[in-house]
Amino acid sequence: MAPRTAPAAPERSERTLPVIEISGTPVERGHQYGEAVRPQLHAALAYYEEAFGQSSGLTWSQVATRAARWTEPVRDYAPHLLEEMRGIAEGAGVDLTDILALNARGEVIYDRSFADMGATKEKEEPAEGCTSFAAYGEASGDGHVWAGQNWDWRAGVADTVVMLRVVQPPHPTLIMQVEAGQIGRQGANSAGIALNANGLGGRFDDAIGLPQTVVRRSVLDQHSITDALEVLCRTRAHIASNALLTCREGFAVDLETTPAGHGWMYPTDGLLVHGNHYQAGIPAAIAADYRPMSSDSLVRVPRAEQGLGALRSSTGADESRKLIKQAMSDHLGHPESLCTHPDPRKPEIKHWMTLVSSCVDLTSGDYHVTAGTPCDRDYQHMPWNLYDGPYGDNR
Repeated sequence: MAPRTAPAAPERSERTLPVIEISGTPVERGHQYGEAVRPQLHAALAYYEEAFGQSSGLTWSQVATRAARWTEPVRDYAPHLLEEMRGIAEGAGVDLTDILALNARGEVIYDRSFADMGATKEKEEPAEGCTSFAAYGEASGDGHVWAGQNWDWRAGVADTVVMLRVVQPPHPTLIMQVEAGQIGRQGANSAGIALNANGLGGRFDDAIGLPQTVVRRSVLDQHSITDALEVLCRTRAHIASNALLTCREGFAVDLETTPAGHGWMYPTDGLLVHGNHYQAGIPAAIAADYRPMSSDSLVRVPRAEQGLGALRSSTGADESRKLIKQAMSDHLGHPESLCTHPDPRKPEIKHWMTLVSSCVDLTSGDYHVTAGTPCDRDYQHMPWNLYDGPYGDNR
């Protein structure tokens, strides 16, 4: 067999992500959000209806009905977020259970109770793929604090991704990249805290925990790194997920959160990279037969570390962004590389890709993203600075 050649440089794309700002009461924010993303949200529902139908044999009605099980836990923990979801549903002209299902789509994939409904699965679905990083101190030649990630997920929802700014006093103002209708995913806030997240996989017990979108939004609603950590350490999520927290003062910590306990890591010489396998330690509850759900994570993490090492020689923020983009565009192992592309060997409904590559300068407050794979797209500079506005924290 002939050796596999490196992929040709793809054509540049000028596609950008929609930018949406919402404010007011939770219901008002939800209405504004739902109305603004109505086309993208309906497209997301159509995609997941097809995807869940093929992977589990469930109808969307069954999925949405089952998602109602998260109504009470979300109401008990964060009633304002349930009200925001209700506003999204009304603004977009869909049911609340549709919005709950979009916000708990990862939890639905890992919910063993679906077996009670006659669902069948060929194999366990892979965890959401991502490669997250934090760089500061010795790892940052320009002296800035950097955070970001390649967010890898299903290519079929690429056109549903939006950039969302949430003005919500007395909580910090947020900038996040989300799928239309989701109330939280990854981003940063006006307190100078960034959250980047990665799926970890593994099935735990059947107790109902909070959806990741609720946990992550609650983390970004905090004014201090210690309060953000408190959210992660004191809430019980439904599924395992990695959370990399970075703050503008020059500190980062990574928590591998699971329903059965947490592990944690700190940067080495100012650099921390995390993928989709357990790096702090495999939880005892799954250790006996654990296998990484995303085996390519074993390649992506060291390649990101190697590429981001170039930041040490950077002389300014512009150069740092170029170096980060270059590092996160790595194609070793293509198509399931650090910069992930759809695999033509798989059915289109199962295609994965890097939906967004984000690069946040927590020192200056500048937020940059790519609308898709970073190898062939320029960074889109968000029109908002993290620290702008009447409710932004003072720099």
